[in-house]
Amino acid sequence: MEFISVAIAGVAGFAFGAIWYMVLARKWIAASGVPQDSAGNPANRSDPIPYITSLLSAILVAGMMRHVFELSDIQTVGKGLISGFGIGLFLVSPWIATFYSFSGRPRSLLLIDGGYATLGCAVIGLVLTLF
Repeated sequence: MEFISVAIAGVAGFAFGAIWYMVLARKWIAASGVPQDSAGNPANRSDPIPYITSLLSAILVAGMMRHVFELSDIQTVGKGLISGFGIGLFLVSPWIATFYSFSGRPRSLLLIDGGYATLGCAVIGLVLTLF
């Protein structure tokens, strides 16, 4: 059951990211400076590697979060949501801020990507505690 809940939580985090970046696509494209095609979409949009990498990464994050939740006895939906939010906000987003600060990336990109890390981890935490 643990493997199934980790997979479902990872897919939920990935799906949240798809929605997040669809809503913020134009702002993310402008802030990230990613190369664009003639229609203004990311040039690598049809490359499956970023999507596969993102899905596998979300599943890995869900697996580690499940391990931490088990060790910390986080079992309720509320605790899962708050703990996931905290992991995203206080563990993942500071690393993103460090990378972006040294590379001179725009603050708006930090807010978009850090927002996904924070809320995506909250979604994963919520889903992990549903099973």
